[in-house]
Amino acid sequence: MSAPRVVCWFSCGDASAVATVLALKKYRQTHEVVIARICIESEHLDNERFAEDCAEWFGQPIVNLRSDEYRDTWDVWEKRRYIAGIAGAPCTTELKKVVRFKFQRPDDIHVFGYTIEEQKRAETFRRNNFEIAAEFPCIDAGLSKPDCHSLVRSAGIELPAMYRLGYDNNNCIGCPKGGAGYWNKIRQHFPEQFNRMAELSRRLGARLVKQDGERAFLDELRTTTGKQKDEVEISCSPLCEQVDISAK
Repeated sequence: MSAPRVVCWFSCGDASAVATVLALKKYRQTHEVVIARICIESEHLDNERFAEDCAEWFGQPIVNLRSDEYRDTWDVWEKRRYIAGIAGAPCTTELKKVVRFKFQRPDDIHVFGYTIEEQKRAETFRRNNFEIAAEFPCIDAGLSKPDCHSLVRSAGIELPAMYRLGYDNNNCIGCPKGGAGYWNKIRQHFPEQFNRMAELSRRLGARLVKQDGERAFLDELRTTTGKQKDEVEISCSPLCEQVDISAK
């Protein structure tokens, strides 16, 4: 019986890149390893550069996957007439989960880029997705987000543009899960996307942010509400020295 396939879910985040490198070192000689990326047009264009740099680092190509039904987040929100709420955001389900479900096999080993700060999120993911075998190499190695930033740069790869602008994650531009500080930062860097979301969220009745203790529309958001740091934190703990980032 052949070994199960290992699928590294590369999101164009640096933690997922480091997780992929660690998984390749663990499994490359014994398993079929697939590096899968779910492409979404709402992401920063610099992600294409980052993906190409990482593919060279990994030593193998990345398999690009896309939704068969939706082009980007805006397409989901317009067609579903829903942006986000207690039940979550439909863009995550339609553009990521559905695509993953179609690609995965029952016996796959799934590798995700959760870091040590996200241990509770990883545990929740494992509980909610008990039917799959999930691994979190960065958590197992004790690596933080700043550690992963440093390891990527140590490999000679420039961080994705969203990190360089000071965002915590390399998500789609204009994520409905962001808070007031995040949206004011989007207003500063990507005014077109901010204005588009302000119009759409008002039209669909979605109060995406909290201001003065109450939910508010984006077009009501004061520029002084919320906080977002200007630069991403980059540091390396002693654990970084124990991580071989050669991917060979």
